Amino acid sequence: METILLPHLGQYPLQVGLFLDVQNARYLRQQLLDGNTEFEYAFLDAAVLLSREHVLAACFRAINDILQGRMKSKNVHSEIVFSLSPNNNISECFRRFGVGETTKNIVAIKVDNNASQIQEHLQNHVQGQIVPFTDETLASLRDEARVRKAYKVDSSSNEEAEAFIIGSMALKGS
Repeated sequence: METILLPHLGQYPLQVGLFLDVQNARYLRQQLLDGNTEFEYAFLDAAVLLSREHVLAACFRAINDILQGRMKSKNVHSEIVFSLSPNNNISECFRRFGVGETTKNIVAIKVDNNASQIQEHLQNHVQGQIVPFTDETLASLRDEARVRKAYKVDSSSNEEAEAFIIGSMALKGS
């Protein structure tokens, strides 16, 4: 687990963990659908994430939208998932970017200060191996075809694709 402070939003620390080979994605998804407040996390499918910057841009957008009164979902964690989407279809964004029943690799994010309690809760409830949240690990887990389909981008350069995607996230709803 890692604590990340976003520029200009240091009062909203992010607790981030990347879990590999998750065996209970169906359970985690069901906790979210049931509205279980103990599982109020942004659970992201790592297969559609380009980089740490991609994930942190979504977190920045979500927190900023809440501070500006532009939230479109029920809490900051669902807003993070929604912020990854290039469009405003909430149910589609959860299908494409959130945890699904067969998701194998998950990035878990909680906007909260209590790092040790969050780490303990995730380690007790996510049946997977926690690994460092790095660009290299995310790249090894990426499903290029799903990324191209989700963002309708066909760039030969990951840097170009990432710039386009983060730009579309920033402009969505502006």
